[in-house]
Amino acid sequence: MQLPAGKKIYFASDLHLGVPNYEKSLEREKLFVKWLEEARHDAAEIFIVGDLFDFWFEYKKAVPRGFVRVLGKIAEITDSGIPIHMFTGNHDMWIFDYLPKETGVQLYRKPISRTWNATKFFIGHGDGLGPGDHGYKFIKKVFSNKFLQWSFARLHPNFGIGLADYFSRSSRAKTGDSDAKFLGEDQEWLAIFAKEILKKEHFDYFVFGHRHLPIDLDLNKNSRYINLGDWIQYYTYGVFDGQTMHLKSYKKS
Repeated sequence: MQLPAGKKIYFASDLHLGVPNYEKSLEREKLFVKWLEEARHDAAEIFIVGDLFDFWFEYKKAVPRGFVRVLGKIAEITDSGIPIHMFTGNHDMWIFDYLPKETGVQLYRKPISRTWNATKFFIGHGDGLGPGDHGYKFIKKVFSNKFLQWSFARLHPNFGIGLADYFSRSSRAKTGDSDAKFLGEDQEWLAIFAKEILKKEHFDYFVFGHRHLPIDLDLNKNSRYINLGDWIQYYTYGVFDGQTMHLKSYKKS
């Protein structure tokens, strides 16, 4: 696809709306809505690369409370004709058909490849990719099980969402800030994963979230791995201007 003159592709990831509390989450949500409004003026497409929410589950007749500002802005932008692509992350993998139907996002559960201006991208949240982390990979398979999802939906939303919020916060408290430490090129599992892909197929950019750490790493002289960071500590995002991918920080005002 050839980008129209002056148009850009935007990427953001890991807002984890809902934590640590209502006030802080709302502050980040308002800031992200402001970013979306600014991006729409020259965006050809926008990618939200996983974990927009710290937890999300769609019951047949109910969804989690809150987030009306970001959902309304997303719907407004897609209604205007600008595509917004959303990836499920490890915290909001239970997004089903409500958000695509109501907001117009295009939903993905696995990495995808896209090409703009002859520049090839591999895009995904990043969870469950690369070596190691077998415990999480098993849990992801369990949580993707249709029977388990059906069983969870039998719980009353007050109890089910409350239980999920508890475990989500417990998990974050347990891991602390381990995501925010660069492990070294030979230990960064998404970089390892990208290098394995490059043995079979060329990509100019690998764009992931999940790590909560802004990373711009040369994999070889023609390929780069970019991690989008998060909107909890770093407020970073990616933008492709038709020639080069840049990792930028959105300054809070």
